[in-house]
Amino acid sequence: MTPAAHKHPSPHAPELRAVARHIGRRRFLTATGAAAALAFAVNLPTAGVASAAELDAAKITEDPFTLGVASGDPQPGSVLLWTRLAPVPYQADGGLPAERVTVHWELAHDDRFRRIVRRGTATAHPEFDHTVHVEVGHLPADRVFYYRFKAGSWISETGRTRTVPATHAQVSGLKFAAVSCQAYTDGYFTAYGHLAEDDVDVVFHLGDYLYEYAVNSKGGYRNYTDRVLPDLFNHETVNLEDYRLRYALYKSDPDLRAAHAAHPFVVTWDDHETENNYADDIPENDVPPEEFLLRRAAAYRAYWENQPLRRPQQPEGPDMQLYRRLRWGRLAQFDILDTRQYRSDQAYGDGLDLPGPDIDDPARTMTGETQERWLLDGWRDSRALWNVVPQQVNFAQRKLDLTNPARLSMDSWDGYRASRRRILDGAKSAGIENLMVLTGDVHVAYAYDIKDDFDDPASSTLGTEIVATSISSGRDGADKPSTWDTYTGANPHMKFYNGRRGYVTVELGREIARADFKTVTAVTTPGAPITTAASFVTEVGDQGLKSA
Repeated sequence: MTPAAHKHPSPHAPELRAVARHIGRRRFLTATGAAAALAFAVNLPTAGVASAAELDAAKITEDPFTLGVASGDPQPGSVLLWTRLAPVPYQADGGLPAERVTVHWELAHDDRFRRIVRRGTATAHPEFDHTVHVEVGHLPADRVFYYRFKAGSWISETGRTRTVPATHAQVSGLKFAAVSCQAYTDGYFTAYGHLAEDDVDVVFHLGDYLYEYAVNSKGGYRNYTDRVLPDLFNHETVNLEDYRLRYALYKSDPDLRAAHAAHPFVVTWDDHETENNYADDIPENDVPPEEFLLRRAAAYRAYWENQPLRRPQQPEGPDMQLYRRLRWGRLAQFDILDTRQYRSDQAYGDGLDLPGPDIDDPARTMTGETQERWLLDGWRDSRALWNVVPQQVNFAQRKLDLTNPARLSMDSWDGYRASRRRILDGAKSAGIENLMVLTGDVHVAYAYDIKDDFDDPASSTLGTEIVATSISSGRDGADKPSTWDTYTGANPHMKFYNGRRGYVTVELGREIARADFKTVTAVTTPGAPITTAASFVTEVGDQGLKSA
């Protein structure tokens, strides 16, 4: 999250400009044109994934599982398992030839693999950077499993995952974590090491899994003295190779690897996985949309390759449907949003500005019409006790001054007030009584009551918003940032504000939900302990946050 004007020259990507001119906007914006353009830009074969020769895995002489394992998007009868083969992760080809590799996988009831549930093989294709996505079906609901991969003589670390309860199951409780914003250059991923030891059922990643900015040889504020990072990270990510290498850098972090191995993740992106504060096909930099869409296509492809996502999320050129729904029995429905790919351009130059008529323009949207309709229809059909919306940017009103009018962030829902109004009216119309919005992006922790009218403290409370602070972005931070008095005074529905790094856990029950904000004292040095900065509860049928 960096407030920035959209208009300044593009400092990069001559190959993207050349390809964009070659393809042209009209042809690019068709699926076949986008696929051809992306293949042309990154020298990928357009014939698919069957063209590569096969590598004998016995010839792999170094550990190929340097980037760990992961699982994601659990369903009642299936799990999604992920890994990537990369014996030399800080190298463009990962240390493997452009040949496909057979990878064996095992799923078991126990972590010693004495009670195997299922085993099989998958192919790591060079066209997908030797990543592997395995969907294992026909499993019992609401069960914990352990998994691992094998390639040649090498065996990966063991991961732990689970299926969710059956759709109509009466579930008594669920505990999940929410995380966001992990700038490698801003510090260590210490909070992930603690999260790996925490007892949660699933982790929701709310965006900014990586950052596009250059990473120097010392790892920025990590200030490495025991290693020197290659110069290939020391520029902004632009093309597919750049984004792939950046995922390799991030996923080589031991704390992030530990968290992925310990818990299934449900991921959604924000802006930095592609470029800061982009909106649909409108980039931060002053470049033609078709040039930016080539960059977006590369970023989206690398995101899918490197995340535990299922087949419906596989991108087509510059497009990728990331919004989707996860149910946890009759206890909770999670509607995971994408507030980047379909949004209108930010109003008033995309900064912190006084409100104007554009933010109330009903033609402007945060989600796009199709996703908005999907969300509201899903609420009308929901039979869940809790309806939870994992998404990216600050949802509740957040006045930034004590003056009237006060400045608002044009990149948040405050810059799209008509769009937010439709969402809140849709929740009321659907009879959603226990609404919780999960948010990342702002590098601090907030807890809000969601008001029907944010300017009237006496208006109805329609739900709560839990904002997860960053894993590392913003560096060490402070318990009370310099804006603490202003923000808490200007926003009576803001019940908590903390500027340290960490994550939040939420326990959903049949009668209450409890949120615990967990923070570390530092990320610029490794190994900081974790503490619970504050805890809140909200009651079923009586929304509003109270200190626990």
